[in-house]
Amino acid sequence: MKTLIATLCLFATTASVANGQTQVDPEIALRMLNAQQQQFERGIVQVADNVFTAVGFHGANTSMIVGTDGVIIVDTLKGPASAAVAYQAFRQYSDKPVKAIIYTHSHGDHIGGASAFVGDQMPDIYGTENFGSAEGVTKAAGPIKQKRNVRQFGRNLSPMESTNRGVAPSGTIDDDGGNGFLPPTITVPNTGLKTTIAGVEIEFHLGPGETDDAMFIWLPKQKVLFSGDNFYSSFPNLYAIRGTAYRDVLSWSESVAKMAEFQPQSLVPGHTLPIQGQSASVTALTDYSEAIRSVYDQTVRGINQGKGPDQLAHEVKLPKRFKDKPYLIEFYGSVPHAVRAIYSGLLGWYDGNPTTLSPMEPKLKAQKIAELAGGTQELTERMNAALDQQDFQWALELSDHLKWLDDGDRKLARNVKIQSLRGLAAREYNAPNRNYYLSYANELESGELSELWF
Repeated sequence: MKTLIATLCLFATTASVANGQTQVDPEIALRMLNAQQQQFERGIVQVADNVFTAVGFHGANTSMIVGTDGVIIVDTLKGPASAAVAYQAFRQYSDKPVKAIIYTHSHGDHIGGASAFVGDQMPDIYGTENFGSAEGVTKAAGPIKQKRNVRQFGRNLSPMESTNRGVAPSGTIDDDGGNGFLPPTITVPNTGLKTTIAGVEIEFHLGPGETDDAMFIWLPKQKVLFSGDNFYSSFPNLYAIRGTAYRDVLSWSESVAKMAEFQPQSLVPGHTLPIQGQSASVTALTDYSEAIRSVYDQTVRGINQGKGPDQLAHEVKLPKRFKDKPYLIEFYGSVPHAVRAIYSGLLGWYDGNPTTLSPMEPKLKAQKIAELAGGTQELTERMNAALDQQDFQWALELSDHLKWLDDGDRKLARNVKIQSLRGLAAREYNAPNRNYYLSYANELESGELSELWF
């Protein structure tokens, strides 16, 4: 574990020198992602005398707490197939029946495998009062969200293309996702809950963050804290590029700070390896909360100075004191994405600049850009030059203009876009970005997006 941390810290320092975002030399990007892979290699981690966490059996973690006359399961993976394998691995430590299942939040990779843990008797299933509250928020946009989900997680990438998902392995079983979900039977009130299950003292504390229905679980005697997805070993995904409603960033920071107050001896995240030791656990939670709060505060400060999201996305940085923290490297979440999400979450789409109140439609703008370049041929030459110089972002933007022109070479523009996307992907250590670039390039190449490039 110490070797992993040292490796990631070295790469993170190199990355920050190279670019400051998440684009680095292709070899470094791949080595960083390969090192992060150790965070979710399959295995059972004994967190305390009676607490075991299954890591790497699917994208998320599932845990077993052994009591006097039964066990408690915290989160259940995405589907029954993966959950059954994890449960079988748990049985080497206890064959007691499952007395309770706890959902830390309602994301599918934490609730879809519950049936695999159920024996002859139905266990109690705990969820918050607003469990599933985000379900219908963006339901109307379901078709495009599903497509973007596939891209973000690289679900259609070949084994040669895929690395991982930042906080999860790439090769997970997803066909049975949700098939084992069982609805909560016991509601945790908004004030929280302290109870005893199978002889184990357990506390439920609400902690909105990645979802509004999130809670964290505290075992006071063992001093073990289950954070759900409000903590894992990566900068948090304060916005998911698959498309999400606003995640309350300030509440997320406050929830993690609240966890730190418990001074846990062990910290079990929703993804990636548990953190052992009080000092390490409290430091990680404190750093995490402060990092989130710093991004929020910097963004709000810039907003009130009249700056727009594009400018702020390039200006807001994590404080230097966090650069050597392996759990704050942007493998999954992204600071620029977070900044844009905070901006739109607080103010909506409009950036305050009257120029953008009624912008030109894309085709007219492309025509005027071509005029500035000296014509369509000159614009094409500049696009090709950008690609040759490996200025991939600029090549992408010029290819998007060229596709709108009646006299433009759409086939060439598409090919340049494909090459540029793959060029960016090779340099990207943020897994969702990398997966999205590669997935989109493949869709363009296959002809799936020949008419609509989104």
